[in-house]
Parts: sequence; structure tokens; C-alpha cells
Amino acid sequence: MQAQMLAPGAVLIVWSIIMLMWTAGTRFPAMAKSGMDLKNAKPGGRGQDLEGAIPDKVNWKSHNYSHLMEQPTIFYPTIIILAMMGAGAIDVLLAWIYVGLRIVHSLWQALVNVVAIRFLLFILSTLALAALAVRAVSVTLLADPGVL
Repeated sequence: MQAQMLAPGAVLIVWSIIMLMWTAGTRFPAMAKSGMDLKNAKPGGRGQDLEGAIPDKVNWKSHNYSHLMEQPTIFYPTIIILAMMGAGAIDVLLAWIYVGLRIVHSLWQALVNVVAIRFLLFILSTLALAALAVRAVSVTLLADPGVL
């Protein structure tokens, strides 16, 4: 069950890289269209500096990529703990639900970005993550040290 528990994490990593490439693939053309030149960019500039300088729809991809670098940092160690301790089928299901909702959240934010729906997707994925976190705590706190 360990590999099955880690597979959703691997998929979310690949998805995060896809979102990074999508961000770059839309930002660089938008920057060029607006007349920006990376060679003349001020030192220390950040992606946030592009807010208002390029279309919002282009920045949505970057916003989502940032989101994928936030909450999933809790997801990854949670699934590792569960894989190490012996994940059950419900753990694997919850991990896939989390990843599926995060991918739908990404697509929604990158393409449509109606906040009410985006927030609902976020809350649902957070509930799946919370259930995984509770499972990780229970399997570690209640582990029989003689069995390990």
C-alpha cells in the first residue's frame, strides 16, 4: 500500500510542474506584448511586480502555482507518514480526492477564477487533507512500538 499512498503525491508534483510551465508559457509572451524586457528589469524584481502590468488572466496561473507551493507542503509529509506507517485504502482514497480537487482547483483558478467556486474547491480539498492529517496522527500516536 506504500506505493499507492505515494502515487497521489507524485501526480501532484507533476501537476505543479505543469502549472509552472503554463505560468511561464503565458507570462513571457504577455510581458513581451506589454513591452517589458527581462534584460532591463530592475534587480530583485519578483513575479508579484507583474500585477497590473500584464492581464489578470495571465497572472491567475502564477497565483495558482503559488497556491500549489503552500498547502500541499502539508500534504507531502502527511502521505509519507501514512506510507511509512502502513496506509489503508481510505488513506489512499483521501489522498486521491485531495489531488483531484487540487487539480480541478488549479484549472478553475487558471481559466475561470470565480472565487466562490474556487473557495468551495479549496475547502473540500482542505477537508480531505485534514482527514489525512488526523489519520497520520492516529497511526503514529497509537502505534505499537513492539510491532515496529
